[in-house]
Parts: sequence; C-alpha cells; structure tokens
Amino acid sequence: MAEERSCVLVLNGPNLNLLGKREPEVYGKLTLADINRLVAEKAASLGLSVDFEQTNHEGVLIDRIQQAVGHYSCIILNAAAYTHYSIAIRDAIAAVAVPVIEVHLSNIYKREEFRHHSVISAVTYGQISGFGADSYLLALEGAARMIHGGK
Repeated sequence: MAEERSCVLVLNGPNLNLLGKREPEVYGKLTLADINRLVAEKAASLGLSVDFEQTNHEGVLIDRIQQAVGHYSCIILNAAAYTHYSIAIRDAIAAVAVPVIEVHLSNIYKREEFRHHSVISAVTYGQISGFGADSYLLALEGAARMIHGGK
C-alpha cells in the first residue's frame, strides 16, 4: 500500500455539476469548477493535496468511499439529495476507516422539511452547511486540523 499522503478526496453528488446555473439564489453563482479551484488553492496553503470527483450516480459515490481507504486521509462529501435517503451511502461511510466531513452549500435546516434530516450525519466526523462555497473551505480547514493532529 502506498504511503498515505495527507490527501483529501472531495466527493460531490447529483446535480452539483449544474452549480452556477441551478437555482443560484439557493446555491450561489459559482460553478463546481470555481469551488474546486478555491479548494485546491486552500489545500495547497494547508499542505494538503486534494482530488475531486462529481457523479450523479449513487453507486459511484459508494465505490469511491470504499476505495478511499489507504489513499486518502479524509473525505469531504456533499452527497446532495442522497444525504436525505441513501442508507447505502451511510453504510459505506460507516464501513471505512476514513473520516468523512459532510458539507452543504445551503443551510438544509432552513429549507424544505424533507431536507432537514441527514441519514449520513450520524456516521460522519462532522457537518458544515449554509456557508455556500465556504462550507468546503471550512471543511478543508477541519480536515487539516484532524490530519495534522489538531483535534
């Protein structure tokens, strides 16, 4: 197994490829590429490397979570709609020894009732929501502290 490189995997779920076009009043005007660029810049300043993946497919998210063991020190996950009902993603997170930080651009607790419940939060290291693109940056800072022994 290759040495763990203090690398963070940023996983994005369904419809996040439409950021910048999809409901900008809720999700902001930045595209996913814009957010990835900001995260990559912040990661470099924190001494971390980062990989990105976006998929609209639940099974791909599960595969990537399972494959993270031995390759990543942390996962930052925006499971999007899967947050609210995917027991399969929840079980994948619980099955691996890689901490997962759950992120959301919007405050899911100020939105529709069905968005108030996260089935994955009970098995994640923590959750950050409501800060737009900064949710990812805050999660990255938390990951850096965790990786470098700050918490």
